[in-house]
This record gives sequence, C-alpha cells and structure tokens, in this order.
Amino acid sequence: MNPLLRLAEKCFIILGLTFFSGVFGIHSLGIFFPKALVTLIRFFIWGGSTFLVCIFWKNTIRMLSQNISICILSALAFLSFIWSELPEFTWFNSRDIWMMTFFALYFATRFSLKEQVEIIAYTLLIGSILSIIFVIGLPGIGKEVDSDHLGAWKGLYGHKNLFGSMMVLKSLTFFTLPKNNSQIYKWGGFSLAIFLIILSTSKTSLVVTSLLILIILFYKNFRWQGKISVIFIDIGILILGCVALLVFSYWVELLTGLGRDPTLTGRTPLWGLMIARLIEKPLLGYGRGAFFAPKSRYGIEAGQIVGTGWIPPHGHNGLLDLTIDLGLIGLSFFLITYFTSFARSLKLAYAAKNVENIWPLAYLIFLLMNNITESLLLYQTNIFWVLFITLVFTLSQKPQTKQNHNQKKQNHPYAT
Repeated sequence: MNPLLRLAEKCFIILGLTFFSGVFGIHSLGIFFPKALVTLIRFFIWGGSTFLVCIFWKNTIRMLSQNISICILSALAFLSFIWSELPEFTWFNSRDIWMMTFFALYFATRFSLKEQVEIIAYTLLIGSILSIIFVIGLPGIGKEVDSDHLGAWKGLYGHKNLFGSMMVLKSLTFFTLPKNNSQIYKWGGFSLAIFLIILSTSKTSLVVTSLLILIILFYKNFRWQGKISVIFIDIGILILGCVALLVFSYWVELLTGLGRDPTLTGRTPLWGLMIARLIEKPLLGYGRGAFFAPKSRYGIEAGQIVGTGWIPPHGHNGLLDLTIDLGLIGLSFFLITYFTSFARSLKLAYAAKNVENIWPLAYLIFLLMNNITESLLLYQTNIFWVLFITLVFTLSQKPQTKQNHNQKKQNHPYAT
C-alpha cells in the first residue's frame, strides 16, 4: 500500500480519536476555534468514516453480520427518539451513534490490533502534552477553579475526573505497547500518565490504574489454558476488581462517613431516583440522553434529590445511564455484547505471545470498572464507546490463514 495513503489513514484516525476524547470542547481547544470549524471537523470525521466503510463494504458487511447484538443496541439508541421523553433532543443527538459506529467500523477494518494500540497511545500522548501546555499557559482552563477541587489538573478534557480517566487509558496503552517500540518511549509515556493522574487528584483513577496493572501482571504470569475454571476465575476477578474500586475509592464514606459525603458525593440518592423511575419504563427506558436533558423534569428532580438544584449531566454510573436511556432491553444487548467480547479477549490474552494481545482484556475490565462511578458508555460522543465498539468488531474476526496473510495484512485485526 502507498505509504502516504497509509499515513493519511493514521492521521485521520488520530484526528477522530482526538475529537471523540473531547479536546475540541468549549472548555479546551474549542475556545480557539470558531464553532463552525468544530462542526466541520465533526462532519469530516462522520462523512469520511462513512465513505471509507462503504469503500471496504465487504469487510463492513462481514463485521456487522458477526456482531448482531451491538448492531441492535446501536439501532435502539438511534431509534429511541420514537419513545423519548424529549424526542427532538434525542433525535438531534442521534447522529452521534452513527458517527461513533462508522468510525469504529473503519478503525477495526483497516488496522490490526497492534496498530490500534500504537495509534491510541500516540493520540493520548499528544493529548497529555497539550494538556501540560494548557496548564502552564492557561491555568484558568487547564486547572479546576471551583473550591472543592481547586488546582486539580483537568488539561484539555474539561474535568479532572475525565482527565484522570484519559490518563488511565494512556497508562494501559503504553503498558501494552508492542515490543517493536522503544522501551524509553513505552515507560516514559507510562510514567507520564501516572504523574498526570496524581496531578488530577482523581483517587478513583489512581485506584483503577493500580488494580488494572496488578490484573495485567496476573494474566501475564498465570495462564490456565484449556481449563474451564479459568472463566469463573476471571469473572471473579472482574467482580472483585469492581468491588475493590468502590472500597478503596470510598472507604471513608463506606465505613464512617467522616470528612466527606457518606452518599458517595451524592451518587447513591441519584441512583435510587433513577431505579425508581426505571420501574415506570423498564423495557425501553426514557430515550437516549432524555432523562438528564436540560429541560427534563427528571433532571430537575435529580438536582433536588442531590440537594444542589443543579441538573447533573448524567447519573455517574454508565450501566445505569444506559439502562435509563434504553431500558432493560438495551442493557441486555449491551451485556451480551460485553461478555461475548470478554470471552474472546480472554482466549486471546491466554494464548498471547505479544503483549498487545492483552490490551482488549485490559480495556474491557477498565471500561466496566470506570463505569461504576462515571458514565463513559453511550453518553454523548466519547472515545470510550468508540474503543469499545472497535474492540467488539476486532475480536470477532477470525485469524487469517498463512496463505492470505500477506494479501490482507492490513485488514487482519491480530496481525503483528
């Protein structure tokens, strides 16, 4: 393949991932660009990825046919304006679903797993360097200014918790970088990510990183290939990791309630309200984004429950937010997709000879753990959902035969 075309493809992916990470928002790079330019970037990514998946339509059809559950889930999210409490709001934001899906399809179709890890790492390295520049040059934007988190770093990402989550993701990608990358580059990028997590003061991000690194080291050193018991062990590790996240992040609140809000900074009454309202519409929910929309009566009620009067943007729990949007039907399709991909990532990780093959398993564990106290699934446009769909499509592909390897190397998700 023409090296210049391949470089152009990589630049397109980096631009897309940067956009989905939120750095063009009004609280970061968006202040330097007119709104029309940001909109142009959005439609360039959407139109470009749509055009490109149509060019490689055979691979696209094959991937879609092998991942029916994620297709149904995406269709539900798109069509949820039909039963939405605020149909115009849901319809306007439904374009995000197709934009993320088409982009993920293209990313999975055209790049191997090894290339995916390298591109994600490079994208997040750019984001972390620009964040440092922002903090130094424009501290009023790069740091939190409210009294509760005064001075905490948020970089280009609008909030310290999101900045912390992005750096957790960066630490994972650099930790699982392929062997052909420089060790200085690998461990330098990893160390920078840990340093920035500390500066974000996001205790949850630090706990998630620590747990994930321990889990990855466990998988690298202990493999029970061919034993069914490994599935139960890994599910147990997944559950224990999520419980450990809550315990280590909120142990003071859970044990004594001293010094901070014993309701996990208002999350538990908010979750109680969402569950109570979900009972009223259990099957299909309230429509994507409608429950916490600016004019939603439920959002106003949530603000009153928390005691601030301010409408929260989401429920601070990805699974619960997805369920309130798409009901138990939507949650069921997500869980089917997630655990199918989790099983495939286990198979790949336990047979791994290359460190990048552990990346899918590490990411899926991270995604579930991080969505216990944050909403990083179907909320708006976000890089976490894009990477999830990308992995779903990538993991569904069967390894190539040696005969076809040289002809279709660029399309093979496990090519090294």
